[in-house]
Amino acid sequence: MTESNRDTQAFPQDVALIVGGGPGISSSCARLFAENGMRVAVAARNPEKAVLETLEKRHGVRRYACDASEPAAVAQLFANVAREIGAPRLVVHNIDGRVPGIFRKGILEADPMMALETIRNSAFSAFLVGQQAARLMLGNEPDVNGTRGTIIFTNASAALKGFPSSGAFAMACHAKSGLAQSMARELMPQGIHVANVPIDAAIGWTQEDGTRAHRLAGTTVDDNMADPVHIAETYLQLHRQHRSTWAFEVVLRPWVEKW
Repeated sequence: MTESNRDTQAFPQDVALIVGGGPGISSSCARLFAENGMRVAVAARNPEKAVLETLEKRHGVRRYACDASEPAAVAQLFANVAREIGAPRLVVHNIDGRVPGIFRKGILEADPMMALETIRNSAFSAFLVGQQAARLMLGNEPDVNGTRGTIIFTNASAALKGFPSSGAFAMACHAKSGLAQSMARELMPQGIHVANVPIDAAIGWTQEDGTRAHRLAGTTVDDNMADPVHIAETYLQLHRQHRSTWAFEVVLRPWVEKW
């Protein structure tokens, strides 16, 4: 029996919920989790995206509509998922949150309402998702590893350093890191693994022509962009880590990234 098959048998009933649906990390996670025997749900403001429809057809992924910055919507999402496919044991918050108009704005020109919306979309939505995930997971029976669940927050390099002309995003990313750290200290002793994953890179996902590219950074060259397929593998490994060696913060960056 292969290691992968043993893992699948050890965690046969896992339900995974990915909040924030797109063609990069979320799609790669959904595919990998489904291939490893999980029942998978993906939530997005627009669940009718073509990439999510494909996940449903090819991998049986359930699609849900949710504005993750709205408390009632997040509570309803978790209630629906728990009722329809089971209480999640793995929850991934994968929402960047930046309002397009706040990009590359210095502190004097940044629109205050756009800054507030960025925090609401990113850190506040992470709080809402983390709160509902914890509420359900505390009711889970411990698995063979003694774990009740795993909560993973996708973050960015702005969680580690505030770049010029990026105050709103740095604020939001630092807030998400603080939330994750607080949750980890509170919940890990209760059997819930919490991890913060800053990704210090552009993320290049596979396009229809087979190349990997990013909408702003172009096509990948010599793996100079993060591959969401391998990010997903890291997330799955975090979920399956033994509780004696739980990682809290894992920073991912390509080998050529300057940092």
